[in-house]
Amino acid sequence: MATLLYRLGRGALRRRRLVVALWLVVLVGAGLAAATLRGPTASNFTMPGTESQRALDLLAEQFPAASGATGTIAVKAPGDGQLGTPQGQAVVQELVQQAGTLPGVVGAVNPLQVGAVSPDGRYALVQVQFATGADEVTDEQKAAYEQVGSAAKAQGWQVAPGGEVLGGEPEIGSTEALGVLVAAIVLIITFGSLVAAGMTMLNALIGVGAGMAGLFALSGVVQLTSTAPILALMLGLAVGIDYSLFITSRHRQNLLDGLPPDEAVGRAVGTAGSAVVFAGATVVIALAGLAVVDIPFLTVMGLAAAGTVTVAVLVAITLQPALLGFAGRRVLPRRLRAVGTDETAATANGPANETNAATEDQSRFGFRWARFVTRFRVPVILVGLLGLGLLALPTPDMRLALPDASTAAVGSPARVSNDLITEGFGAGFTGRLAVVVAGDSPQATSAAVPQVTALLQRTENVLAVAPAQLSPDGRTALLGVVPKTGPTDEATETLVHDIRGSVSGIRDADVLLTGVTAIGIDVSEKLSDALPIYLLLVVGLSVLLLMLVFRSLLVPVKAALGFLLTVAATFGITVAVFQQGHLADLVGLDTPGPLISFLPILLIGILFGLAMDYEVFLVSRMREDFVHGETARQATISGMGHGARVVTAAALIMISVFGGFVFLDDPVIKSMGFALAVGVAIDAFVVRMTIVPAVMSLLGDRAWWLPRWLSRALPNVDIEGEGLRTHLTTQTPTRV
Repeated sequence: MATLLYRLGRGALRRRRLVVALWLVVLVGAGLAAATLRGPTASNFTMPGTESQRALDLLAEQFPAASGATGTIAVKAPGDGQLGTPQGQAVVQELVQQAGTLPGVVGAVNPLQVGAVSPDGRYALVQVQFATGADEVTDEQKAAYEQVGSAAKAQGWQVAPGGEVLGGEPEIGSTEALGVLVAAIVLIITFGSLVAAGMTMLNALIGVGAGMAGLFALSGVVQLTSTAPILALMLGLAVGIDYSLFITSRHRQNLLDGLPPDEAVGRAVGTAGSAVVFAGATVVIALAGLAVVDIPFLTVMGLAAAGTVTVAVLVAITLQPALLGFAGRRVLPRRLRAVGTDETAATANGPANETNAATEDQSRFGFRWARFVTRFRVPVILVGLLGLGLLALPTPDMRLALPDASTAAVGSPARVSNDLITEGFGAGFTGRLAVVVAGDSPQATSAAVPQVTALLQRTENVLAVAPAQLSPDGRTALLGVVPKTGPTDEATETLVHDIRGSVSGIRDADVLLTGVTAIGIDVSEKLSDALPIYLLLVVGLSVLLLMLVFRSLLVPVKAALGFLLTVAATFGITVAVFQQGHLADLVGLDTPGPLISFLPILLIGILFGLAMDYEVFLVSRMREDFVHGETARQATISGMGHGARVVTAAALIMISVFGGFVFLDDPVIKSMGFALAVGVAIDAFVVRMTIVPAVMSLLGDRAWWLPRWLSRALPNVDIEGEGLRTHLTTQTPTRV
């Protein structure tokens, strides 16, 4: 693979104008396709095969008029009992009429007629039915809905439109640009050259632009959840910068070793590019592996992010060499541009790093840190394990749920409406359940409804049961159930199971429980059940892939255990902040609550790929020096010394990009950005750059042991470029 990439890199540099032109055509074409073919994103989470989803499908068939999105307008009068006065009734009637005539609305229900009024006569709930689903409601319709009740507000009433219709796609704003700005600063400090930093950033931005445009173009035929593009942007931007950074760093070193530009870039793509391809492949495989969980919206999220990562890899190994060809030696700091220019041509035929091996600056921080870690390896390992273990303590308390309005940003329309409903009616009214009773005949349904109602009323934690509504043919009935507790409360989860258990004995009709709350519980439980399977798949994959790369048994096992430590500690910190509320103010979190259901499984997939990135970039150099005759300890120090600076920069860039999303108001995106930033920090600085070299030093030569029969059975992927070295000894490079 290294030889193939070497030729690809040199070819891209020699034909750099053509390569740049082709990528610009791809970028413009994808942008035009996105502008013309882009479809809406979905804010709902469906789960085929679950009871709640079957019930929703049945309701859409039997109650087509009620299959659109719903809204709930919370109303609060200035004083108790005012809803019972003529003046109060007139205000409510006017509000209902205004809501019923909004664009896209098929009707609004007067709360005074259906009893949706609080006992003190001060609060009321106006139900609004839209003609289309929440994802098809236009921004103009939402804006008009949010403005309902302006006349009532002028008279001192509180009017708060809410409901599923207000769900929408999180907006990307200037706060994320801060992460990119920090990444640019890190690049400038790392390279000491504006040209190198700017070229690396430009390369990454072109890649993420092409990937995102392609994703939006596909959204016309594939339904994306509102978080899928954010995840794709977050991950594509981070890995795009990192992959370009690794290749540019190796190219600069090759130039300093006296290689001509085409040979320098060829070897950079052949060596660092091999690691980039492997690292990118692990990320793609882990994200695409989410399809194994068999959850449609999660599969789409994983494939969307995998697509942007694939584009980032392709851009790094093709466009980056072309841009480096335009830059020449300007990618080096001014003081170093003359270094290596007087080297002989023979130098270009040898391994790029051997010339500098004897004169390598051993005083750099990477070498000093590696010597410290290997000298005190046992205490370092113990302290690292103890620290990560303490951070992981909150992990067993992790609770998962789909987001609801109670954790929305304070001041947002959804949060204001939710708080007003809770204030007037109780938390249960924000997470009402729906029970569907379906019989083979109207008589069977009519006979089953009283039995179901009685069972529901006797169930603990049920506040109220609304009268049944019958479908036009009389074979399906819909009953509303109001819990005493909120949607994400553990007691509500227990109630859902209790209701399903109590109605399971009804024989003459099918009884199904659904509603947004029930769907969230079903999604969370299915994801929780799939989590151990996916974790086992990812860990097994990491062991197999690293066995191919490093031709070792203990190195892959050590890497997998380090990954598990990263995941456990990351989960623990995220639970402590976002669920338990510790230091929540520092991340701008208004209300702690359960973690979003898909966060753990998504975090495992992404962190797996990123952890393998740092493992490969550090340990591959250790193996390279070991097979060239250095002792295991010296190879560990050398690998850390050469890779620490680049891996540190790469990790800081990842943390900056992910951390930029913490400033978004959306708590889901905020938690994703936080968890990824923390996970990268732990894995890069604690696990890969501290525990890994300590363990490698402790293992010594045994770290590289592999049974002969297994060595013969495994294919040689040549990520260290051994085949490339052999090729270079018999070839004379052509200078450009």
